[in-house]
Amino acid sequence: MQLNLIKNSAIVFSFFIIFSIPISFADSEDLLITFSDKMRFIDFDGKWTFFSEWKESSLTSIGNMMKIRSAHYGDFVYVFVDVLFDSTLDKKLDKATVCFIPRNLDSSLQNNESHCFVGFLDSSKGHTLKNNSTNSSNDFQQIPNHSDLIIVGGTSDENDRYLKSPHPSYEFKIPTDVIQRYSHYGFYVEAYDESTNKKITWPENINNSTIPLSIFWGDMISPDKSLPEFSFPSVILVLILFTMIIMSRKLNYGRLRININ
Repeated sequence: MQLNLIKNSAIVFSFFIIFSIPISFADSEDLLITFSDKMRFIDFDGKWTFFSEWKESSLTSIGNMMKIRSAHYGDFVYVFVDVLFDSTLDKKLDKATVCFIPRNLDSSLQNNESHCFVGFLDSSKGHTLKNNSTNSSNDFQQIPNHSDLIIVGGTSDENDRYLKSPHPSYEFKIPTDVIQRYSHYGFYVEAYDESTNKKITWPENINNSTIPLSIFWGDMISPDKSLPEFSFPSVILVLILFTMIIMSRKLNYGRLRININ
């Protein structure tokens, strides 16, 4: 009986190991945003101000052209767009845009409203754009900014983790009151350099002269906002321990009966 207990424990433990292996369902057009309470320490000056400022956020790279850091905390989504490809500083003309549309709504309650937020180099006066339809990229209209929205375009310097020479970078603090609180958004980012008329996008290689249709956007997914408190591997571990306790008790009970007899 003890041998069977060892075999069964080994089998269950093997299943736990298998289920504990991280499996990524994200592809090149998925961005996994993370929770970070460190976002409350962000200094909104449009650049990577100190070494650890955006460190505890998720990273999405477009080669050595652009880096996107993102996190959520409280009632805000935070985005940092680091424009590495732009070596010229065209103040008030260079810009970065980030866009959101809910993608996990019940189809009967589908809300097609999308919002874009535009930041300009050397400016703390960004724009909010709203589109009530996914059928046209030309329906975006500028609306008043939310009172808690922060968008700052600045010039990164020696504190930047990716490029020390001066280049545009943009910080966004976006209220969920505007984009609503969901664990899955359609997401789009573009950075524009005025002097070269060049645009870099995420997802990559979208060449529209205007904001593209949302069907071409990528996905921003927030696993920690949609999963239960205990992760699946943790549940498996609890089941393993419970199973082993029951089997151990049965084994001890069997020994007790043998001794009595």
